[in-house]
Amino acid sequence: MKKNQHVVPHGKDWAVKGAGNEKNTKIVPTQKQAIDIAREIAKNQQSELVIHNKEGKIREKDSFGNDPRNIKG
Repeated sequence: MKKNQHVVPHGKDWAVKGAGNEKNTKIVPTQKQAIDIAREIAKNQQSELVIHNKEGKIREKDSFGNDPRNIKG
């Protein structure tokens, strides 16, 4: 099942968490590490990467599946 991957603050660390999951997939010291891990998972699952800031608000999204914007290049 495709689950969007979220990068969220976890105390002083950062967590990768699948949408709807109770447990974190991985906890790492930096946001960059979490983004790299979440990006690979999202690519493999053809889902969306959702990056949150320190306050927990969404700051960026990246789609690796069916992009609803329908961009043709």
